[in-house]
Amino acid sequence: MAGLLLAAGGGRRLGGRPKALLEFRGRPLVEHAARVLREGGCGPVHLVLGAAAPEVRARADLSGCTVHTNPDWASGMGSSLRTGLAALAGSGAGAVLVALVDQPGIGPEAVARVAAAYDGPGALAAAAYEGRRGHPVLFGADRWTEIAATAEGDRGARDYLRHHGTELTLVECADIAAAYDIDTPEDLRLLTIELPQ
Repeated sequence: MAGLLLAAGGGRRLGGRPKALLEFRGRPLVEHAARVLREGGCGPVHLVLGAAAPEVRARADLSGCTVHTNPDWASGMGSSLRTGLAALAGSGAGAVLVALVDQPGIGPEAVARVAAAYDGPGALAAAAYEGRRGHPVLFGADRWTEIAATAEGDRGARDYLRHHGTELTLVECADIAAAYDIDTPEDLRLLTIELPQ
């Protein structure tokens, strides 16, 4: 089970502060998100950077991650998902678990719970929060080509997931995780919420 962390965004609604570099527990948020994937059982962990990629590489400890830079990051999450899936092609991974850098309320327990839904290369599963689909999302390797072909703009794999909704296994995680995003200056207070270490 490979992990794929999408951390390329420029934080447009945060005044241009790249989310990967937001401080969380005294370190860049990207470090926490990568650790969550590893501790949840993913390996290898691939990381897609974009905005301020050289600064993220310089300031964050990304050891244990295979780092890719998406030169087209400004076009939206879809291009970062395509970058990550292309890097995983031919890797031998049976599936990838995709997480977003700006969701510090999602920990290793949720990653492990969604990963446990893997039942082969056609697997398709996602965390759910009180019945609403969220992240992380699990894509079996047989689905990567079609997902990459449909991943556009900021929608990522949303269209694919909607069209394959009857095949999607929702894994309830509201009891162990909180699916908030850090999107606006008002959301920055969420970085100080006490979470389990």
